[in-house]
Amino acid sequence: MASSTVLKAVKKDLRSMMKKRLSAIGQESINTQSTAIWKTIINFKSYQRANRIGVYLSMPTGEVQTDAIVRHALESGKQVFVPYLHKSPNISPDTPKSVMDMVDLRSLADYESLKRDNWGIPTIDSETVTEREHILGNAGECKQLDMILMPGVAFDVDPESGLVRRLGHGKGFYDYFLHRYEQGRGSQLKDLSLGPGTDALLYGLALEEQVLQAASGTSVPVGEHDHLLHGLLVGDAKLLEGPITTA
Repeated sequence: MASSTVLKAVKKDLRSMMKKRLSAIGQESINTQSTAIWKTIINFKSYQRANRIGVYLSMPTGEVQTDAIVRHALESGKQVFVPYLHKSPNISPDTPKSVMDMVDLRSLADYESLKRDNWGIPTIDSETVTEREHILGNAGECKQLDMILMPGVAFDVDPESGLVRRLGHGKGFYDYFLHRYEQGRGSQLKDLSLGPGTDALLYGLALEEQVLQAASGTSVPVGEHDHLLHGLLVGDAKLLEGPITTA
């Protein structure tokens, strides 16, 4: 495994390359691909069976749009949980300054009332947080999610495990959230190279341009704290799935 310094440099270079690639994608293509993913997911049995779903709320450009997915899930009677970022209550060298939890949307009207932040992302009002259900509770308590739909900058398939590798935006929000989720759920999987390590199904949502092909010679670099995903829903309507190995 590459050293931490080398790994960070490789990830930084790949993010820079992907930023240029994503900036060239027209909004019409993003909307078309997002619709294709929505059609795939609403017919996906794992999604249909899931009662408690975590899903990111998308930026207006540069990534798969999740508005239709959120609306469908709420209208289908699912409990929908979305990211909430806040300052970490624990001050230590290993803890990020800002961390992520997932909190529930109470209704479609609640979702539609969310204000957009500086990135254009619908965002939970901090004044309503105490009224919402949190996935990560106090004293190690952790509520279950059946499925988490995750964003990313780039994805590929690990040729050895068949699982999906994900490059995030570099803040560590999802990986640290999943680490705490595993601890709260009592996961016994210590080596993340063996699988996602959660009792929630982890699926990435990707534009075609975000999926790296082996023939390109470029792959997603991963370290010991990077979570693999069970599968990937792609904007060309493909569903890439590895072996389902929930902990």
